[in-house]
Amino acid sequence: MISKVYRVVAYVFFLVVFTYTIGFLAGHVVPKGVDDGPVVPAWQAVLINAALLGLFAVQHSVMARPGFKRRWTRIVSPSVERSTYVLTASAAVALLLWQWKPLPDPVWTVGPQWARVTLWGLYLFGWGFLVLSTFALGHFALFGLRRESPEFREPRLYRLVRHPIMVGFLIAFWAVPDMSVGRLLFAGASTAYILVGVRLEEQDLKNELGTPYERYLARTPRFIPRPARHREVADVRETARQ
Repeated sequence: MISKVYRVVAYVFFLVVFTYTIGFLAGHVVPKGVDDGPVVPAWQAVLINAALLGLFAVQHSVMARPGFKRRWTRIVSPSVERSTYVLTASAAVALLLWQWKPLPDPVWTVGPQWARVTLWGLYLFGWGFLVLSTFALGHFALFGLRRESPEFREPRLYRLVRHPIMVGFLIAFWAVPDMSVGRLLFAGASTAYILVGVRLEEQDLKNELGTPYERYLARTPRFIPRPARHREVADVRETARQ
């Protein structure tokens, strides 16, 4: 019963932080956006923000590695290992949002109203696509409410690209009509982390799942879907190899 309550609390905390992040990066609805707050010298803001982003990257990557999980589950119950990961990742993001220092100088601003509406639409699409991708993979297992299945599956979205969740993040990070220096720092650092993090994840999955995942890597692009004709050619090559 206690572990169930713990898993639910971790999930609810994630939902609160995730929802706040959407408003934070948009600069709307929530009390503090990415360009809000007391202004400090630019060098100080860059150092603080970089440290906050680095803290999240280290936590998110280290706790996801199989070797860490094996050692960690000697301390915590395997039934709450995933929830603990979700809880600590959410806490790292919450700290980042709380302590983020604004760098409000504009990098670009899109003027035409139709373009602004389009970009905000893409912004919301990115978050929606991200959430949809979690449900395609197994939302409640991904966030610790259920046990993860060890078998390798290819949900529909994951046949288009290997990392649709990250595609959603990338769209949301960059599809905005007003880009400040602070938001550019957030988007740039987060993008760099994604590019490195997915390679580490793929290597772990290759080691864990073996040949089926290697074949999946060979036929499925990382972020950008192939045209239908190219997918057909890849399927033919995959069939020939088998």
